[in-house]
Amino acid sequence: MSQFSWQRIVIKVGSALIAPEGRGCSSRYLLSIAQFIIQCRMKGCQVVLVSSGSVAAGTDAFDGSREAGPALKKAMAAQGQMEMMAAWQRLFDFPIAQLLLTQGDLQDRSRYHSIKDTAFELLNNNILPVVNENDAVTPDALKVGDNDNLSAMVAGAISADALIICTDIDGLFDKNPRQHADASRIEQVTTINDSILAMAGGAGTSVGTGGMRTKLEAAEKATAHGIRTFIVNGRSEQAMYALQQGQNPGTEFVPHAEPLQESAHWLTHTARAQGEIVVTNGSESRLHENGENLKHTDILDVVGDFSSGDTVLIRAKNGTKLAKATTQHSSCVLSLITREASGDALLSLTVDKTPILSNQNIAILETS
Repeated sequence: MSQFSWQRIVIKVGSALIAPEGRGCSSRYLLSIAQFIIQCRMKGCQVVLVSSGSVAAGTDAFDGSREAGPALKKAMAAQGQMEMMAAWQRLFDFPIAQLLLTQGDLQDRSRYHSIKDTAFELLNNNILPVVNENDAVTPDALKVGDNDNLSAMVAGAISADALIICTDIDGLFDKNPRQHADASRIEQVTTINDSILAMAGGAGTSVGTGGMRTKLEAAEKATAHGIRTFIVNGRSEQAMYALQQGQNPGTEFVPHAEPLQESAHWLTHTARAQGEIVVTNGSESRLHENGENLKHTDILDVVGDFSSGDTVLIRAKNGTKLAKATTQHSSCVLSLITREASGDALLSLTVDKTPILSNQNIAILETS
């Protein structure tokens, strides 16, 4: 790869490529993607594959006359996951491994590190990890919800150099190319701002849950970690060949010049806030200086039910989102102190001895 010097990449393949008819797997669009993966590995680049399509792959095994409710979709995912893994294995002459993840796995810090350890052990033994959301058993509350964002979280976890999102469109356009013949492809994005987000439409196909919006969310997560991101047309052999040659066949998202540190990135883009701590408007400067400076007297309200060690959003009274952090006290303790006008002496002393937040586990948010 003449232009791109990658040591480790994540490539995400959507449902429209795995099961283009929405019923069962097909190798129609997978051959060129598989060849790209093989070429990367031959050049010494480690690859993690994030593959959608388990529900669509399993559809054929069930009565098509029934409406696919939540339970049926989970059953389809359970059966289809086997079909999807078999479809990929047929394309490779090296071993692959299955990693089924949930938001709950990524949310818990110890499980998050376990995922990293497993992925690196597989990569170091030349085994291709194939990642998907565990749709067969995961309730909606514990789902990431789409594999675009999941791929960015995985890319961050393994400190990838690049994230390649393969879809059924040539990249990001200034307007929907399926509806407007004069739509222009955006070749490079340096900053994902409101005008870029406004270009995202809804889901473009009948299968999958991730439209262009989730792909931009994924690019935002990845580039914040210093990971170069591409949205490319996985149906195009020419596009995959261009990537092999170090060329950009789609839309390239430039990584941040000063990426977030691993712990701050995990808090900002992976960990889901379990509740909120509302603080006085004057607390912002103390948070920036040192998160441990936040006192119980700064707390105006506690929203949600969370435990010590959970991730929370720190929000000012005026609504500004200040930070995400790991709380060292439960919502019960903090609420009790907040409700007491003078503050219970024993509880206040406890909170003062153990800071509400640890400066080692806080990420200041740049946007409101």
